[in-house]
Amino acid sequence: MAKTPQDGTANASRRDAQGTRLRLLDAASELFAERGYERATVRDIASRAGANQALLFRYFGSKKALFGEVMARGGQEQLRSTPPERLFEVALRGMLAGGGGAGADRSLEVCLRSIGGSDEIAEALRGLGEEYAEVLGTLSESDTGSLRADLALSWLLGIGLMRVVVAKEPLASADPDTVCALVAGALGNLLENLPKDGSADGGSAGNPE
Repeated sequence: MAKTPQDGTANASRRDAQGTRLRLLDAASELFAERGYERATVRDIASRAGANQALLFRYFGSKKALFGEVMARGGQEQLRSTPPERLFEVALRGMLAGGGGAGADRSLEVCLRSIGGSDEIAEALRGLGEEYAEVLGTLSESDTGSLRADLALSWLLGIGLMRVVVAKEPLASADPDTVCALVAGALGNLLENLPKDGSADGGSAGNPE
């Protein structure tokens, strides 16, 4: 059956709605990472996305629901798409990159900036941390694998805190390859099956000095 002009208009409207929704997600991810959940306002998220607040509430229902979707799109997608032995470094490099452009995963930055928020937000962050730790725990054959995973995750978040939130030098401006190489070499004492080359593609990151 031939398409009518109304069909074309409906398809265009759906594409426009999808585009607006993605812009809102990108803007929310950026602002949550820059300011944390509490300080990122709905008005500012909508403004950065070039939309209005009514559309934000139409597509997501609430700021908390938008936060949850940002975390799901970022952290959970990273968990699904990254091999366990590369998860730590991929997450670390994401924080070291400090943004990375529209659509980049900034879920751990969001986590760092939003710690201490409402109970519901804290629960969402705890849940994501547990998922990361569960995957990292598979990299150790020790009876203390779960504890080792928690220690590794704590180190990851600590590095992010010092670089992203505190901006402590020399870490704040250190070369990501150097940081990853140093961390990967030391982390092998906790997670025996973690690659020790400091490179997400299996290649060498060079010899840090």
